[in-house]
Amino acid sequence: MRRIVALSAVAFLLAACSPEAPGGGQAEPPADAPAPAPAADPGGAFRVDFSARGNEPFWRVDIKGTDIVLTRPDAPATTATNAGLAASANQAIWTAQAGAAPVTVTVTAGECSDGMSDLKYAYSADVTWGSEALKGCAFPTAAEPREGR
Repeated sequence: MRRIVALSAVAFLLAACSPEAPGGGQAEPPADAPAPAPAADPGGAFRVDFSARGNEPFWRVDIKGTDIVLTRPDAPATTATNAGLAASANQAIWTAQAGAAPVTVTVTAGECSDGMSDLKYAYSADVTWGSEALKGCAFPTAAEPREGR
């Protein structure tokens, strides 16, 4: 008999833990309940302005908002607009259009060296601008590596 009473008490206490709305559905949390924690964004490291650069030939890509700008010493800057971002914890891929030319910038986490300086970068970059493929290193624009730092 004691066992039945004890099990009944446990069942009653467990039932009290889950508020139920009239009609048996899940009840809304109270108005003063803390907000649920936001889900972690695995690609959050890439949701800032990013830059990439390479050499032979020298080039630089700057990603700011939804614009991707390719700059070279021997040509005017070219802009691709409406860039979309697909990001995971270790890689980001921006896709856009520069006129009729498709543009893809892939940035992957991992040490990178430009081969001409002692600078170390935290990301590598693969850029496809129309039919041209460029390889180099990448970094959040605000944390651009510089000599002596």
